[in-house]
Amino acid sequence: MMDYIPLLISDFHPPLLLPALPLHPCNDLVASGRDRKPNALVQVAVIDPHKQHLVSHACTEIVEANKDPLFLTGVTFPSEYPASPETLVKLTVYDAKDKSQESSTFLGSATFSVGDLLRAKDERLTLSLRSSDGVCAAGAVVVSRLKMGEMEEVDVDHITTDIPSHKCPVVCESASHACIDRENNPLTGPVFKNPVCKVYRFQTVESKWMLVREQMEECTLSFSIPKQLLSLYIQEDMSRVQDLRELGELSPHWDNLRKEVMTRYGGIINSYQETLAELDKITGRSFKPSCCKAQKSLEFIPINLHTQRMRVTCPRKTDAFYDIVTVGAPAAHFQGFKCGGLQRLLSRYEAEKKSFSTAYQCIYYSPEHTAKAQEVLSTVSLLQPLITSLADQLLQAAQEHSSPGLRDALKNLSDKTEQLVHTLKDELVKSALLALHAARPGYVSKNQKQTPVQGGQHQGHIHQGSDQNQSPVQGLPGHSPATSVTENTAVCNNVDGSQTTTRGDGGLKHQDSIPHHKEYDEEEWDRVWANVAKCLNCVIAMVDKLQEEDNSKQEPLPEQQQLADVITSHNPGDWREQLHPPVTRLKECVMEVVEKAKRAMTFVLLQEAACSIPQGFFLQQRRDVVFSQALAALACGFVMRLYAGMQDKGFLRQLHLVGLVAQFESLLSTYSEEIGMLEDMEVGISDLQRVVFQITEAKTDDLSDLQPLVCGRRDHFTVEVPLPRLVFQTLPEEIRGGKPLRVFPVLFNVGINEQQTIAERFGDISLQERINQRNFEMLEAYYKSLSEKVPLECLPCFQTQTDIKELLETLGQNVVTKKKKNVEILWIAGTICRRLNGIRFTSCKSAKDRTSMSVTLEQCALLRDEHQLSKDFFIRALDCMRREGCRIENVQKNIRCRKYAFNMLQLMAFPKCYRPPEGTYGKVDS
Repeated sequence: MMDYIPLLISDFHPPLLLPALPLHPCNDLVASGRDRKPNALVQVAVIDPHKQHLVSHACTEIVEANKDPLFLTGVTFPSEYPASPETLVKLTVYDAKDKSQESSTFLGSATFSVGDLLRAKDERLTLSLRSSDGVCAAGAVVVSRLKMGEMEEVDVDHITTDIPSHKCPVVCESASHACIDRENNPLTGPVFKNPVCKVYRFQTVESKWMLVREQMEECTLSFSIPKQLLSLYIQEDMSRVQDLRELGELSPHWDNLRKEVMTRYGGIINSYQETLAELDKITGRSFKPSCCKAQKSLEFIPINLHTQRMRVTCPRKTDAFYDIVTVGAPAAHFQGFKCGGLQRLLSRYEAEKKSFSTAYQCIYYSPEHTAKAQEVLSTVSLLQPLITSLADQLLQAAQEHSSPGLRDALKNLSDKTEQLVHTLKDELVKSALLALHAARPGYVSKNQKQTPVQGGQHQGHIHQGSDQNQSPVQGLPGHSPATSVTENTAVCNNVDGSQTTTRGDGGLKHQDSIPHHKEYDEEEWDRVWANVAKCLNCVIAMVDKLQEEDNSKQEPLPEQQQLADVITSHNPGDWREQLHPPVTRLKECVMEVVEKAKRAMTFVLLQEAACSIPQGFFLQQRRDVVFSQALAALACGFVMRLYAGMQDKGFLRQLHLVGLVAQFESLLSTYSEEIGMLEDMEVGISDLQRVVFQITEAKTDDLSDLQPLVCGRRDHFTVEVPLPRLVFQTLPEEIRGGKPLRVFPVLFNVGINEQQTIAERFGDISLQERINQRNFEMLEAYYKSLSEKVPLECLPCFQTQTDIKELLETLGQNVVTKKKKNVEILWIAGTICRRLNGIRFTSCKSAKDRTSMSVTLEQCALLRDEHQLSKDFFIRALDCMRREGCRIENVQKNIRCRKYAFNMLQLMAFPKCYRPPEGTYGKVDS
């Protein structure tokens, strides 16, 4: 395999530069019409000597009306390209009649082999350019091989026809001053693949040349993350069904609700299993094209997820890298947007849930309660096996008679047990246990026994009173005294799902607080979890006593000595034998308390699910889909940023002390279907706050062992990023120790198309304004936290020395300013993100058209602001990237057509800097 072979084609009488570098000028080109100057472009094709057929490989930009054109676009041959010394390369020069290149006239061509180039002195060939009859010489072409990183400083004024070729300097300087070139980085193999590379040369204000290379890649996480999430969703829902089965015997009313909820979960599990089976059949694909965005089997896969890196090389400067992730807006395209997106649907759902709870005779739990129940379930499920394992470690240390081992095991056991006790002290657990007690068959409260059955009611209908002052949930979030019910409500625990309600003066009432049973021992739960703490104290006392005896210390703490004396005699014996009884009792108490807590929280979630039927389940599925797309994009960006900053101590310090900001730029309009997409995206990005990352040491250096792994539940996910052992050992101790690494997602949206024009004139843009304001506040809070914990020297240095505080102030002013299509919000937010070492994302509906305009504009702005791109070359550079760069290749990959999906009418509504060059857009199926 060969390295990238950037070819510099100069002196093309025209000097032409192809493959990876700037093309030098062409001279004295003759157009097909004598009264006009040619619009020159060069096409590069490869001839396979074995198959004997021509394959079009690349093309330069069009240089209009110029007999001596200077080409800015180059051509590269990637390392995996099947080239050999016998491979022939054909260069063909055309006169393009129009910018769409659909009509062009042949001017001349030249052919050479790769072997000829490699054997030539200085790896440079001078070739004659021949006309169509093969006889007339149309000039000469000088072809040079150039490796990235090789360049001599050359002034623009010195490039003349007398100088056949020049090596232009390539600049690449990471914003963090420590980037890893992905081509030579063994880390990237498992995650990034199928690179597309484009090269250009642009002039600086000092009349020097800079070399710019774009590299776009697919990401294997597009499929691997959603597949792992689907497995976790299935596992979590199956566990939920099992927990419901283990609730024990319930009254007919509650039992019927349980069966209905289990049926709904079963439907989701089956649907997810079918989707996972379909995804397992797909091999070799690493991205979902935009034309498949509404395909059901691919709804969990992010749309058109790619990474893009711009590498810049300038004279006497360090190479610079600028990374960005492009992805279609995370949204449930298959489910559609007829009723809006997640943000609107969830708000409406919460408002209607109380009426659902009336219909199903459920207890209404606020979102805070539901989230707390899920948190308690997750925490106790994690802590119980951990405590059991630590208790066994304590016994093992006792058997080995190891005082240091005993102290360490006891400390860990104490920490986790205290964490468990703290979790169980929550009032929601206690009140839910009372509610579960009331749902058992034959439950009759004292109040109900004293209330006569009203005429006309079924004998099984019992009236239940609820005293506001006695409500066990009084004072909890979502249960204020104003919402407690004092009138009688009827609850049936003995008949098959039927329910009768009574009407007071205030109309129909529903059970808004948890039923209170005076005969139930309310202090039983307090005693149960308090026993865990007492058992732990006994274990601590015994360990202290054993160590004191071992050290021949005769004056232990009196209270601890008394606790130890209850359990064992004063005669010293085998440590394990003496520790075994209190440790066993601790494990038994922990098991008892966890089982009770799990049943209580499962009952809370049962009621949440019951009063959510069917809307709540549909919303959960929609949220799962959107989150899957968002997490795949975030994981891709995190891995990309981690690999780039592996040698940057300041970045790594920031990573473990504070975390990274992940800035999502959205170009969706706030009109029609796209407002639903934006509502989905807002919730999906916000849900990423439930994600942390951990860096782990890979078992081996095999590619399969370097794939990021996801674990956890819907309320909290951890993405583990394995690194090879040698790389892992270079990381700070905190990261190697498994410290969770946080990411702070922020979203800024500014619509730029014709639909946004309609929204601004006749519709509503409040969603966009609210999103930008809220996320500005989050970004400001992140910077405040960062500046308190990390020295600003850890942040990257840029040529533009505007203070970050000043940038934040400007962003805040723009967010509150009433200005149509205020794209400055996006520009400033993107600048702040890069200045903060963050991860940049850009999205539109499919990450294909508007996204391409934004990415290319940002790249040229970086060349102007950070690398002194000449203002005379800014528009040319922008057109080059949009016409022949990676983004038009992205369009080709998605729809098999090299046209952006715009029409002239649409573009009239776009800000000028977001309009593509003429001939690159048209009506296509996107």
